[in-house]
Amino acid sequence: MVQLLVKQESKHWINVATSLSTELAATAVERDNKAGLPDIEIQRLRETGLLPLVVPKEYGGIGATWAEALKIVQELSKADGSIGQLYGNHLNLTALAHVSGTLEQKERYYRETAQKNLFWANAINTRDTRLKITAEGENFRVHGVKSFGTGVAIADFRVFAAIQDNVELPLVFIIPKDRAGVASNQDWDNIGQRRTDSDTFTFYDVLVKTDEILGYPHPPDGAFSTFLGIIAQLTKTYVYLGIAEGALAAAKQYTVTQTKPWITSGVDSATQDPYILNHYGNLWAELQAAISLADKAASQVQQAWDKEVNLTFKERGEVAVSVFAAKAFATRVALNLTTGIFEVMGTRSTGSKYGFDRYWRDLRTFTLHDPVDYKLRDIGNWVLNEELP
Repeated sequence: MVQLLVKQESKHWINVATSLSTELAATAVERDNKAGLPDIEIQRLRETGLLPLVVPKEYGGIGATWAEALKIVQELSKADGSIGQLYGNHLNLTALAHVSGTLEQKERYYRETAQKNLFWANAINTRDTRLKITAEGENFRVHGVKSFGTGVAIADFRVFAAIQDNVELPLVFIIPKDRAGVASNQDWDNIGQRRTDSDTFTFYDVLVKTDEILGYPHPPDGAFSTFLGIIAQLTKTYVYLGIAEGALAAAKQYTVTQTKPWITSGVDSATQDPYILNHYGNLWAELQAAISLADKAASQVQQAWDKEVNLTFKERGEVAVSVFAAKAFATRVALNLTTGIFEVMGTRSTGSKYGFDRYWRDLRTFTLHDPVDYKLRDIGNWVLNEELP
């Protein structure tokens, strides 16, 4: 009986995501052209109740597993790569204090997210070291600049990383939206992910309270304390898969209704053209393989997550290999698919009014943040030398 109720609840949230995805797909091209703040998208996420998805039920949340949550990321990404990225980041950040904070921070942020229906965003970006933090009495002050503040301008909780003088590791802190001294430079104007509003932010001596800096988890050096980074990698994978699924569905609709057969094909309909059929067969088969590989990795992620502080470094490394493999393969398949759809749609499909190029633009903008060559290197090192990442 309990398992039946869990399945019904999981199906309910997938249906909610599917409905929202369908709604957002209708205006995706228009919003992509407009760019700017994703205010409409985030408001709809609030209204649908999807924000506290991975918050455990004991803290007032929905209590979805990561395997369930990532399928919802995939569903939303079909409509719009920007909303898929924003929502995926949000889910990861809601669990940040669970793995990298104190027990008090874990409970506080989980409860507030669920009770107040809060949206999270970040500009952690540890490669950008321009943001500095200095002690001031019992608290801290932050000044400087931070790039890639994806969705931060409209987030309720904002997560940043800043550097202390003569300290190698950055401090990660969480501040509310109304904290004075944080200014968005509104300088995001890239070819893709145009509705993520990934601006640069300037800090003018911003107050950060001691309890807003993520404390040390228990144990501080355990495998679980860094496991959210693995989940973030798989979250990106599901964004890629969703974008690819959306592109294939859009191409199918166009081919069926608009594409004309090639003059020497000998058939009356594009849907009977043997070369078009061959392309669709390849695209679909590769995408299904990528989804299956990711779903297998998601199952492993959930099993590891359930172990929490009992997770070993060996187990963490084994899951990392599976996630890296899924991400590398999904990247290759999705990039091939988002360009390959034009082979099955024809010249007229390149019209800007259709916006079919947005699938590739969203994907390419995202994938360049984390080159899969380095993931493949880690996998190869495991295959040849049995060294886990």
